[in-house]
Amino acid sequence: MGLVAEFDIGCAALPLAGVAADVREATLTLDMQFNHGKRPLFLVTVQDGTRSAIEDALTDAYDVGEWTLVGVAGETRRYQVVPALSLEEQLGHHLDDLEGLEALATADAIIERITVVSDGWRQTGWFADRDVFREFSSFWQRNADFRLHRLTRDGESEPPGDGLTDRQHEALRIAYELGHFDIPRQASLEDVAAELDISPSAVSERLRRAQTGLIEETVATTWPPLPH
Repeated sequence: MGLVAEFDIGCAALPLAGVAADVREATLTLDMQFNHGKRPLFLVTVQDGTRSAIEDALTDAYDVGEWTLVGVAGETRRYQVVPALSLEEQLGHHLDDLEGLEALATADAIIERITVVSDGWRQTGWFADRDVFREFSSFWQRNADFRLHRLTRDGESEPPGDGLTDRQHEALRIAYELGHFDIPRQASLEDVAAELDISPSAVSERLRRAQTGLIEETVATTWPPLPH
């Protein structure tokens, strides 16, 4: 079963990050049309921000060759943008591994949504399995600032990046609210157990399983496996 991930790639050299930095009140969502050779066209959907501010920023952007307003719906505007540079040209001075960037284009993954922010891209993507996601995230960890927000298996109903049972949720919430994770600790396992009406040993096991689940779905998935 595949994985769905939401993450940030912190790299101000990514296309249109400069436009997002110039018009911070606007939200820019980017679709890439890869059937246009090495310089794929961008479809940029813009919400908020004034039209003049956005269009001035597009005109001034070093990485925009041409832009055209193709549609308006209320406060939402859509632009077609012809990039001035290929991705390799744009990122070449900022990445140590351009061959790795090209390899990502053939990975078993689909980037469903790209939101352009002032210091890079925020993305949602579908990945065939953990190995594909690990290869993707490891590349960006080596070359930029990669931050995973959520990770879940395709088809799961619970919120991405979680995967805990209701009882594990409850145990973590009660332990947190009582101060069990504070430094110094404000509540013992016995205190949490009394609140949940279960034994301290059951609380300990439930908290360990919950913490292990969170680590497996967040931290562990973003790093290459440790050497044996």
